[in-house]
Amino acid sequence: MDVARNKNEDLNQLLVADLKKKLSVIYKGGGDKRIEKQHLDGKLTARERIDYLLDANSKSIEIGAFAGDDMYEAQGGCPSGGVIVKIGFIKNKLCIIVANDATVKAGAWFPITGKKNLRAQEIAMENRLPIIYLVDSAGVFLPMQDEIFPDKENFGRIFRNNAIMSSMGITQISAVMGSCVAGGAYLPIMSDESLIVENTGSIFLAGSYLVKAAIGETIDNETLGGAISQTEISGTIDYKAKTDKEALDKIKNIIDKIGANNKAGFNRIKSLEPKESEKDIMRILPNLRTQPYDMLDIIKCLVDNSEIEEYKKDYGKTLICAYARIDGWAVGIVANQRKIVKNAKGEMQFGGVIYSDSADKAARFIANCNQKKVPLVFLQDVTGFMVGSKSEHGGIIKDGAKMVNAVSNSVVPKFTIIIGNSYGAGNYAMCGKAYDPRLIVAWPSAQLAVMGGAQAAQVLLQIEVSSLKKQGKIITKENETALLHKIESNYKTQSSPYYAAARLWTDAIINPLDTRKWISMGIDAANNAPIEKHFNLGVFQV
Repeated sequence: MDVARNKNEDLNQLLVADLKKKLSVIYKGGGDKRIEKQHLDGKLTARERIDYLLDANSKSIEIGAFAGDDMYEAQGGCPSGGVIVKIGFIKNKLCIIVANDATVKAGAWFPITGKKNLRAQEIAMENRLPIIYLVDSAGVFLPMQDEIFPDKENFGRIFRNNAIMSSMGITQISAVMGSCVAGGAYLPIMSDESLIVENTGSIFLAGSYLVKAAIGETIDNETLGGAISQTEISGTIDYKAKTDKEALDKIKNIIDKIGANNKAGFNRIKSLEPKESEKDIMRILPNLRTQPYDMLDIIKCLVDNSEIEEYKKDYGKTLICAYARIDGWAVGIVANQRKIVKNAKGEMQFGGVIYSDSADKAARFIANCNQKKVPLVFLQDVTGFMVGSKSEHGGIIKDGAKMVNAVSNSVVPKFTIIIGNSYGAGNYAMCGKAYDPRLIVAWPSAQLAVMGGAQAAQVLLQIEVSSLKKQGKIITKENETALLHKIESNYKTQSSPYYAAARLWTDAIINPLDTRKWISMGIDAANNAPIEKHFNLGVFQV
């Protein structure tokens, strides 16, 4: 056992080390030379601006650090989607900050940049968080304009959200700290209050070159839309500042005057550390996704005092449903049990598979948490629902639909941690991205796909071989093996947590030891938004 656990620990530590290595590169944005250029221009970088804005020594979490990872190599790359998003405390008030990274293509907007900005606004709206935009962008990345401009989830939706958030009473503050051009100019002006930094900040619908081309007027950018023009002449901007730090200090002062929201009222008491060491997670989590383990051991490393109250402990054993506390917050946990269990009939049930009894139990537990106003935490390591004639005749689709219905209609905030496998309909039932978790993160050990790699590769191989045979081609055993390896390699890439994070299917890949912080900060944010809907399951197949 110790040998196996040591191997687990070695692999998981390597996965975390690889995560930290990848992040260290991403944190450099466009690289050292462009950071140096930013400093020579008298500007802080996006990350430096955020760090200065946040309260010293306070907790924060970053959304979408891997956005765009390996997606735009032909265009020179787009680290973090060219925009940094963090949730943290300013003057002891939880806020979300969105900062263009001008070291990445001058802060130009790629398709993923728009998606990431919309995700930040979604978090602000769901949780009623003040949102601060630190604008320093050259505008749309023109070679990809057709993927950025016209659709519902593209660039223009951001300004629609500005208007919606204003009507919701959500504070929006913008600081123009560099370029702010064309349609992007609407963002600061549709915010509640706006600032501009002298000499480095400029805002206009069309820059000097376009003005010359369009109407023949010769004018420089500073005169056209610099700090003096937009504060003293047009009155478009509310405040001007001499430096980045002065602008950020003004934002702090504005935030400091905001009144408190009505709270949702989630239950919280004094936080207790788990009795079981969080570091034991590294020893418990197997080095292969197919190996069984006891999810209860993981849970006890995450919850206060390692104490849980299991719901229907002896029924539906492939799903653990339990009440607990995380950093003092009361939570309801729905987790896939990964060890092989035996049901009341003496039948063996596979770990990580959702059976009819498990789905029924989870649906009832989710309803109870909504009744009690208890936030839900989903710990995913799921291969899917049980298949076969016995399961079909037992109503697996009906019971699975109950669980999906309950997850879909849940009104308490939901938080999803993808620990291991996240396959097919199991991803949906366990509150995947499509089911509106307030935050969804993955451990480096996660895998997301429509089905397991081995099964998918065999299915895809059969389809490919059949197609080649129809074309009259002779397929040898060697051809088949080479084809299988190619399919497996592609599938492995696409099921990686980094592939998912690059596309914002998850908000982050995190060190497992940061899980308590993410859940706690998520509930703290959610507590700012009173629950306005009643839990209603609609047409429910009882």
